Amino acid sequence: MNRLSRRFRALPIRSRLALLVAAAVAFAVAAVSVTCWFIVQGKLYGQVDEQLDSVSFRLGEDQLAALLATCPQDVTESPTDLRPRDYYMQVVKSDGTACVFSNSAGVLKVTSHDRDVAEDPDLSDRAIHNSTDTEGNDVRVRTSPIMLGIGPAAQAYPDVALEVGVPLKETHKTLNELALLLLIVSGIGVVGAGAAGLAVARAGLRPVDKLTEAVEHVARTEDLTIRIPVDEDSEDEVARLSHSFNSMTSALASSRELQQQLIADAGHELRTPLTSLRTNIELLTRSEETGRPLPEADRKALLASVKAQMTELAALIGDLQELSRSEGQRGERVQVISLEDTVETALRRARLRGPELTITADLQPWYVRGEPTALERAVVNILDNAVKFSPEGGTIEVQLDGGVLTVRDHGPGIPEDELPHVFDRFWRSPSARALPGSGLGLSIVARTVQQAGGEVTLSRANGGGTVATVRLPGAPTAPPEAPPGVF
Repeated sequence: MNRLSRRFRALPIRSRLALLVAAAVAFAVAAVSVTCWFIVQGKLYGQVDEQLDSVSFRLGEDQLAALLATCPQDVTESPTDLRPRDYYMQVVKSDGTACVFSNSAGVLKVTSHDRDVAEDPDLSDRAIHNSTDTEGNDVRVRTSPIMLGIGPAAQAYPDVALEVGVPLKETHKTLNELALLLLIVSGIGVVGAGAAGLAVARAGLRPVDKLTEAVEHVARTEDLTIRIPVDEDSEDEVARLSHSFNSMTSALASSRELQQQLIADAGHELRTPLTSLRTNIELLTRSEETGRPLPEADRKALLASVKAQMTELAALIGDLQELSRSEGQRGERVQVISLEDTVETALRRARLRGPELTITADLQPWYVRGEPTALERAVVNILDNAVKFSPEGGTIEVQLDGGVLTVRDHGPGIPEDELPHVFDRFWRSPSARALPGSGLGLSIVARTVQQAGGEVTLSRANGGGTVATVRLPGAPTAPPEAPPGVF
């Protein structure tokens, strides 16, 4: 059984569907055919039984006594107008002895049921049954008591019964012909159902074949531009699968394009500091090789430049690693954290980077769900941006109220035409190209805030400068069911 099941599962889907349809039709046709055969059999047997019930004749007491006296030898013709050899006619005693009329079609085998009727006339209501003659031919037999007299005064003759039989040859012939006809019709129906099932399976699985070809094409050529044509009005499973495949290939193509763009942009951004590093190192190496050392001030400036470029490279690589992480690869588990504490930590780092600036803060308690390190880095990036563009001795105003964090600087501000691009990867304002940075800081901010379920915007401030606004969902107090800690 298991071997057949494995072989069935190994067949193509269209073959399995055709076999299942053929099997279902075969079962239905077989059930109908068998039911039909039994109904016809019952009708034919009913006609034979009516024929047996129509046979009646009177047998006088003297005739019966003469018959029993000469039994088991054949006696004279039965007192009836039946055509000779049409029926079986005989009298059976309770001991099983049969007295056959001379014009009987043959001699019936006496069964225990016949003897029971001879012994007990009350069993005559169950006296019709199938039997055989002495030559093995099938016969339908009615066994009934022999009644002496007429009307209510009639009495059954003791210990004898009358058997009347009809050959079943023609009935069986009709049933056999019907069985053969039903078998032929059933076979044609099953074959036709299998062919129809195969045709339906082919038509129904044609979209699946197209999908398979598309998947194989993508696997072979890595061409993600392929699309499967789908009827927009169709809502069946195949159409949904085709829509899902098209959406998947579109997402993969977009992801590949973004990946290629990220690699190209990263290569471009890495080229500048690497070129500068190589130039500075070559100057230091040449001075050592030629024996003409650089002036101490120039040497210190070169080393400081190399150190700054190494720091810039490390920051750029860290930013790239942060951007390359997917949602499922986040380094820390999400926690319920205090945004107030996170901003305080970021403020301490910002004050170290801009000691000449005045940074004021008005922070109210607010708890959010997020990744602590990522949120802290996002706030640091916003503050670093404000520090970078603030004039010497300027002021940066930080406020956290009701889940809205605002950072306002008094720098030159961002032109209106550049605001739509500030969160793009590697995008840098033309006026800031000379300043350190990779153009990834605000991209990381946007991604982190979106992962935490919030939003971030940059806009020009009244009176000059820029306002960064971060909105994060949360609550002013830590939820009792989820206190600060791992969520």
